[in-house]
Parts: sequence; structure tokens; C-alpha cells
Amino acid sequence: MDDRPSTLRSTVPPPGRRAVLPLRAAPSRSMVWWAVGIVLVLAVIGWIVWRSHESATHAGRAAPPMPVVAATAAIGDMPVTLAALGTVTPLATVTVTTQISGQLMQVGFQEGQEVNKGDFLAQIDPRPYQAALDQLQGQLLRDQALLKGAQIDLARFQKLAAQNSIALQQADDQLYLVHQDEGTVKMDEAQVENAQLNLAYCHIIAPVTGRVGLRLVDPGNYVQASSSSGLVVLTQLKPISVIFTLPEDNLPAVLKRVNAGATLQVTAFDRSGNIQIATGKLSTLDNEIDPTTGTFKLRALFDNADEMLFPNQFVNVQLVLDTDSGATIIPSAAVQRGAPGTFVYVVKADDTVAVQKVALGPSDSERVAVTSGLQPGDKVVIDGADKLRDGAKVTLPAAAGDGATAPPGPARQGQHHRSTQ
Repeated sequence: MDDRPSTLRSTVPPPGRRAVLPLRAAPSRSMVWWAVGIVLVLAVIGWIVWRSHESATHAGRAAPPMPVVAATAAIGDMPVTLAALGTVTPLATVTVTTQISGQLMQVGFQEGQEVNKGDFLAQIDPRPYQAALDQLQGQLLRDQALLKGAQIDLARFQKLAAQNSIALQQADDQLYLVHQDEGTVKMDEAQVENAQLNLAYCHIIAPVTGRVGLRLVDPGNYVQASSSSGLVVLTQLKPISVIFTLPEDNLPAVLKRVNAGATLQVTAFDRSGNIQIATGKLSTLDNEIDPTTGTFKLRALFDNADEMLFPNQFVNVQLVLDTDSGATIIPSAAVQRGAPGTFVYVVKADDTVAVQKVALGPSDSERVAVTSGLQPGDKVVIDGADKLRDGAKVTLPAAAGDGATAPPGPARQGQHHRSTQ
């Protein structure tokens, strides 16, 4: 009988058979995922600790001064302006047409030529109208002679009737004949005047002073009075006007100045609003408001000596309504807008900046008047303010600290308006 323990007996195979070792149990899938999760959590915790350490390191370092450009608030005159869009409109545009029919014999101008009122422009063949005038003048002479003979006979008949030598009826008939001849002479005189007028129409002259455009009819063509195309277009350029519109809300302010006898300056700029073209004055206002647009029209006059304003040209208009004298003026680039409202960065004596809330007055494209919040002499940041914060350290270029706002004067058009914050 075998006295070995039963555990050993169970592991020993019978004679002639191979020993089989017992298999280990495989780890479960949930244990794998737990291990991966623990690794990820440890990685996140490590990254957070590293970021905190880096932030603390950077926070302990002093931020370098920010380079900025500053300007000094100055006292000056700021014009109160109204901006508008306008169209150059000539005071006179004439389509020169013939008032009679005939062959165009001659053109007395060059295209684009400056002509004065009364200058010769064109000639229509006058021969048919001269012949008609001669005929009518001859008819007038004949009828005048008939009238003279009838008047002599009337005087004779009236004398004989007074002597009872002829019947009174004969003298009365002669009187009526004289009246008829007088009427005929009147008609002949009118026809002669009409023929003289037609003959004068053959010689076409300039009705106004201005510039002629391109020739519409060449010499040799037969022109008719019924034609609407005309011979040439004549446009007055000096002086010239600009018609522009303003919202009806601006009407009381404009009327107040006009009724007070003020001469309001009007400046015309090009389409971009950057180049000043001409300076003129307000001439008149329209007599009604357009109900469809809520605007009213105004006309400004310009001498246009250099002829820079051209008919139908689109222009930007700046109407100077008034002038604020002694205003505190800063560059428009200094004004920032954010949570505090409208503010500027003021450079303090210790080279730090402070947020200063300001109220704005009249402005133009480059300057703005400050009604409250700044004093003349305060330095404000005009470049480099996008990365600033209250209390930030700044550094100024050598010449920037003594900068000043632009000198008072007419500004270019583009954003001309009066704003109050």
C-alpha cells in the first residue's frame, strides 16, 4: 500500500501516460481597462501639476514694459460738421438746337472749347430766308403805297362831301378802305419781322458762357427745328453747384444758422473722402422735405476756377455748421471702446497707464474733441493700446512723449459728424 500523500499521488500520472500541468486563469478585460484608466489619470494629474508650476514661475517674473506711442491733449478749435453725399450740378446746361430748318453750313467751335455768351457756334444756310425776307419787304412797300393812295382819296372825298358834291356814303366807303389797307400794312410788317427773325436764327450763338461738348451734327447735314437731339450741349462750369441731401433731423440746426445770416462753408471731397477738391458756400435750401427718404436738398456754390468739379460728378460734402472754440482735442486713434464705454489710456508720470473714461464731442477723420475726462497736457496712448491693461508698465519712444494733436483746421471728409457720449 502506497503511503505518499494524496496530493502527490494526484499529480503523478499512471505508468505509460504524459504528465499534464494545470493552466493559470487569464486576467479579465475589466482589469485591463482599470489599469489604462489609472495611467491616464496619473498623466493628467502630472500635466496639471507641471502647468501650475510653470504659471507660478511666470507669475513671479516681472512683465516687461510695453512700447507705445502717445500724444498730448491740446486746446484748439474743432469745427462742427455735417457729412453728406452730393452730385455736381451745373447752373445751366443748354442743348443748342436750331430754330429753323436748313442745311448746316458751318460750325464755329472746337469740341471742348470754352465759349462766352454771344459767341458764334453754327451757321444755317440763310439764302432761302433772305429771299423770303426780300419778298415780304417788297409786299410791304406795295401795300404801304396802296395805303398812301387810299388816304389821299379819303381826304379828297371828305372835302367834296363837306361841299355836298358827292354822297356821304362814298366818303365812308373810302374811310373803311383806308382802315383795311392799314391792317394789311400791319400784317406785312409782322411778316417782315418774322422773316428777319428766321434770318437771324440762321446765325446760332452761345446762349450762356460755358464749355461745349462733343459735336452732335456735322456740317453739310440738313437740320430741322423739330429735331430734339440738337447740335451741341453747352454746360456752364464757372461757377458750378453741388446738390446734396441731409436728414430732416438736421434741418432745425441748419435753418437756425441760415436765418441768422451766417455764411456756411461747404467743402467738396473726392469719392474716397480723402482728397479735398474745392471749397464753397451754402447757397440755398429746398422748400420741402422728401417724404420718401426723410431728407431735404441743399445747394452749394463753388467758383470752380480750376474746373476740378465736373458735371454729374459724385462727391463727399462737408458742411461746417459751427465751430467749438477752446476744445480739448486728441487724435481719434486714442479713443478705445469696451466695457467701461468710451475710454483712453492715460500715461502717468511713473510710466504706467490708467484707463480713463471720456465723453466725446465733435470729431473728424483724424481728431476728436473731449468734453469731459481729460485735461490739456494729458498724454494718451495712440498706438499699441491693443495689449494694454490698467496699470501696465509702458515705454515711450524718445520723441513720442512730446507729441501733440493735429493743429486745428479743416479736416478731410469721411467720418465727419458730431458725437456726444
